[in-house]
Amino acid sequence: MGQKTAPRTETHDFHKTTSDRMKTEGVNMDARAFTRMKRGRLEPEGRIDLHGMTLDQAHPALSQFILTAQARGLRLVLVITGKGLREDPYDPMPRRRGVLKTQVPMWLKMPPVAQAVLQVTEAHRKHGGGGAYYVYLRRRR
Repeated sequence: MGQKTAPRTETHDFHKTTSDRMKTEGVNMDARAFTRMKRGRLEPEGRIDLHGMTLDQAHPALSQFILTAQARGLRLVLVITGKGLREDPYDPMPRRRGVLKTQVPMWLKMPPVAQAVLQVTEAHRKHGGGGAYYVYLRRRR
């Protein structure tokens, strides 16, 4: 009480968007290659379009694609999710939008796919921008 108490600060826990969360994650790959990838200078060697799929269809398709891409020796693949619908500021009840865009980075961090993935980041505008992810794969052992 009095002077010994810590000043009370306003704390609001606003949920970060998927894009914001990914920007705060560290870089696990070569910095030069990462910069080239973010600028759209590296061409993806493979791509999968999950846009329009349900969660039950997309998860196994993504897992199979990533594991086979690594087995084929590919390093950079493009995963297209679509941006999802925008939030309506006048909607009285918040809804979950862009479900695949939110789920794909989580799926890529879960086994068995996690052992194949080195880096996940949003794609450059010429490769789909916010509706796609670059997935940089580890070399096959």
